[in-house]
Amino acid sequence: MSYVLAYDVGTTGVKTCLFGIDREITLLASAQAGYGLYLLEGGGAEQDPEEWWSAMCRTTRAVFAGCAAAPEEVAALSFCSQMQGLVLVDGHGAPVRRAMSYMDQRAAAELKRGLAHGPQVAGANVVKLLRCLRATGAVPSSVKDPVWKYKWVQAHEPEVFARADKWLDVKEYLLLRCTGQAVMTEDSAYATLLFDTRKGREGWSGELCALFDVKRNHLPPVIRSTDRVGGGLTEGAAAELGLGPGTPVFGGGGDASLIGVGAGASAVGSTHVYCGTSGWVSTVTDRQLVDVSAMIAAIVGAQRGRYNYFAEMETAGKCLEWVRDHLALDEIGIYLEKRNVAESPEAVYASLYDYLTETVEGCPPGAGGVIFTPWLHGNRCPFEDPAAAGMFFNLRLDTGKTEMIRAVLEGICFHLRWMLECQAKRVHTSPVIRFAGGGALSPVTGQILADVTGRTVEVAASPQNAGAVGAAAVMGVGLGIIPSLDEVGAFLPVERTYRPNAANRAVYDRSYAVFRRLHAANKDLFRRLNGGR
Repeated sequence: MSYVLAYDVGTTGVKTCLFGIDREITLLASAQAGYGLYLLEGGGAEQDPEEWWSAMCRTTRAVFAGCAAAPEEVAALSFCSQMQGLVLVDGHGAPVRRAMSYMDQRAAAELKRGLAHGPQVAGANVVKLLRCLRATGAVPSSVKDPVWKYKWVQAHEPEVFARADKWLDVKEYLLLRCTGQAVMTEDSAYATLLFDTRKGREGWSGELCALFDVKRNHLPPVIRSTDRVGGGLTEGAAAELGLGPGTPVFGGGGDASLIGVGAGASAVGSTHVYCGTSGWVSTVTDRQLVDVSAMIAAIVGAQRGRYNYFAEMETAGKCLEWVRDHLALDEIGIYLEKRNVAESPEAVYASLYDYLTETVEGCPPGAGGVIFTPWLHGNRCPFEDPAAAGMFFNLRLDTGKTEMIRAVLEGICFHLRWMLECQAKRVHTSPVIRFAGGGALSPVTGQILADVTGRTVEVAASPQNAGAVGAAAVMGVGLGIIPSLDEVGAFLPVERTYRPNAANRAVYDRSYAVFRRLHAANKDLFRRLNGGR
């Protein structure tokens, strides 16, 4: 058995996983640590790269504290991380400012100046749209796309921008911290929407850099996910992590690339659904395509020649976190005594989330007619609207928290269905979908997803760690243990299956039809209340 370390670097924390790879990819130990997400006026969302590194170091040592494997036995390490962040570093590899998260949406003016003047199609200048599509198969038409974050810093912080030497994403900063090498994997490079997929690893587009006034020297060399980076861990990084100097470091991938791999959905035509902090629907294709009107594009995956036709929602599991903090818990002190059901001496629930999902299981499908819109931080697909917000629709006197909490789960699944249907207009989506992320731990959510979409839903082992499993698979291929990423499914057996209950279809179809109309009916009102944020 070979031991590998995978770091799953998410929006709110890092989870460090030690895997053994033999005939299966097996999780042996894990540890996690959180860090800040700093929400600022005007739609800003930032993180401190030093907090990422500190969390990595703490969790690496914690993994081996109670584990039979020794640090020197680690054959490799790699990453799965959040994508479309912006980390600008100087010539010494130090960040020149805090990282801008994929959630940051301050660059509306930069997007408008850069893309929206003159004759337009779907909000983009026709000439620029065609030039982008020709080079990348996609268009940076979202305020959250990294190029507009880059332009925002250039416009608003010129002294900071002048110190920048390289433009990196989240994982790439950590690769630099580990190895001293500034690189980008192909999927991260593509996520900048400046990477010409026709040119392979030399694919930075000089045409698009000129079009958007991006300094070509800011863009680092591009590598594959399964490539080794530099000479492995530097002595300094190894000492901080508690690992051996020279331990091989592989490129890894972004969450959009590796979660599908870690869910066992890596073959062409396979579809997976992810429900973590954010959520998405992704189908593997062997060609590039884009649906500008629905904000869906086939993005570069971890496998060369494979693309993920990718539709994203900004807040999925984050909505359930909101429920925990503001509906389930008593935040205004109305009760004389508060008790966390997961922390009391007689607790039988692993977490408050388990309690919530078991509670709503007794609520009939349709949540008593209540519908929730999961747009707590705007929305990207199938409509781009930073001003969109969450709401409970159709509350009545007999509505209780149970119905409201179930409506949140159903609303997330309604939006996933909407994106799945948009995908099905352009590609063949699989009749059986793999479900990954923390949401896949809940049997209630798995069944709701099957009922709402009408698809059979499968869950592999450790769905909450699917990104880390994908990173382990990348290392398995890089080390020669797994023949190719196409064959990863054989190392990831299915643990649970949910089949649609036809009896629930009518009530879900009725609620879904209303759900689909809520954004259009309230778009102007959202803009009136939230357009200046």
